[in-house]
Amino acid sequence: MGTHVQVLRGRYHDSVTLLATSRAVASVAGVGSAQVAMATPLNLEVLESMGFTAPAASPDDLVVALRLDDDLLHRGTDDEGVVAAAMAAMEAALTRRPSSGGGAVEEPDRTTAAALRRAAAPLVLVSVPGEHAAAEAWDALDAGSSVMLFSDNVAVADEVALKREAARRGLLVMGPDCGTAVVGGVGLGFANAVRPGPVSLVAASGTGAQHLMCLLDAAGVGVRHCLGLGGRDLSADVGGLAAAQSLRMLADDDGTELVVLVSKPADGAVVERLASLASELRLTVEWAVLGAGRPDLTEVASTLCDRVGSAVPTWPSWRPAGTPAPSTAGLLRGLYSGGTLCDEALAVGSLAGLGPIASNVAFDPGWPRLDASGPRALAASLADAGHAMVDLGDDTLTRGRAHPMIDPSLRLEALADAAADPRVRVVLLDVVLGHGSHPDPAAELAPAVSAALKESDALDVVLCLVGTADDPQGTTGQAEVLAAAGAHVLASNAQATRLAAALASGTPAAGAEEGS
Repeated sequence: MGTHVQVLRGRYHDSVTLLATSRAVASVAGVGSAQVAMATPLNLEVLESMGFTAPAASPDDLVVALRLDDDLLHRGTDDEGVVAAAMAAMEAALTRRPSSGGGAVEEPDRTTAAALRRAAAPLVLVSVPGEHAAAEAWDALDAGSSVMLFSDNVAVADEVALKREAARRGLLVMGPDCGTAVVGGVGLGFANAVRPGPVSLVAASGTGAQHLMCLLDAAGVGVRHCLGLGGRDLSADVGGLAAAQSLRMLADDDGTELVVLVSKPADGAVVERLASLASELRLTVEWAVLGAGRPDLTEVASTLCDRVGSAVPTWPSWRPAGTPAPSTAGLLRGLYSGGTLCDEALAVGSLAGLGPIASNVAFDPGWPRLDASGPRALAASLADAGHAMVDLGDDTLTRGRAHPMIDPSLRLEALADAAADPRVRVVLLDVVLGHGSHPDPAAELAPAVSAALKESDALDVVLCLVGTADDPQGTTGQAEVLAAAGAHVLASNAQATRLAAALASGTPAAGAEEGS
């Protein structure tokens, strides 16, 4: 594909505006992908990792990077016309202004400290670049507020210091990289519309917590709180500081009848200390710590249903349209937006007969490791890998770009690459719905799934759909569109992984749990 890179001097725009602009430019006919961003050192590094030649520019300059679609160009669309249309779309997106309603606009506070001087708050959500996040969190603690630290790329030393000080003050720091939370029934960050109820989650996991809450919602079991911890909290370095504080708080919460602790693979000594603390607090806790030999999240959901006296449902699934692919063996490619869901798929897939699976997440130190230092490195690494699963939301792949739950472009490229690889038999995906996520993921993913299945008639696509009946995207509608495009769509990630593993091994009947 051809490329075009252009610098617009002194054109500052905020990152949210530029994300929407990039999407508008990428939708222009003849543009394969687009990145419109300020020319910060980080963003220039990201452009290099995407295969563009980074221009000489300052952080106050705007960079437009286009990768042109060769297929359209070969059909007669000239590259100059595509570039002109793309630049026009960019200008239109940048000059579009929402209606002000005619009223005066209040100038927002520029720091956490200034905002809290104007109005106190029990909880502050911090979402700024990682190098600035700790300072804002300290301001919140100093004002007596707990913190949801949505930002990633925060140093471990800062995380430990913040969480220790929060516990000393009787406060809580959720995060860093806390993507989802529910406090008193109110969702924050990436949040599904779940019904209220007696179960509270303590979660060193974002999408894992969302998946479990959605399964519980499907079973009629409601959630009171979900206190996110950030994915590192149960590591040896952090020592479960926020998890321990969360357990103390929930022990004093009259509305919580049952606690479930959800985590990516964790340090064993940290888990033991937390179990001892829960016993001291006389707190009923169900442990959902992923790892070899541990229950998957669907099994945990079933156990929780039993404990609260709710029937375990048949987890929803939607069968694909079209002719089934032939029952031949081949490679599995897991392309995940959710880190915990990727971890769970690695554990389930290895037990389903795939053996060691290459990944960019350290599920097992003895397994092959993918190079995910940037999109180009990842593509090259996958081209040489056997069975592989990727967490596309990992910090190294989201530096300078939106999370794949919002911006699907990196995954769509990886899906096209997988379909073009004759060794690949099945692609396994997740789609996470809810507030904060892409408003209509099926609109972009379904055409890509259909194109991938046309590229290879020996390919299957299996998809875990995380959502509830009340999510704004419409879970059933999303599932039906994706199934019509040819994907196997399941509500359970564990069941989706077993089906994908069976298809990859050439024995689909062994893993077919759809509709059962």
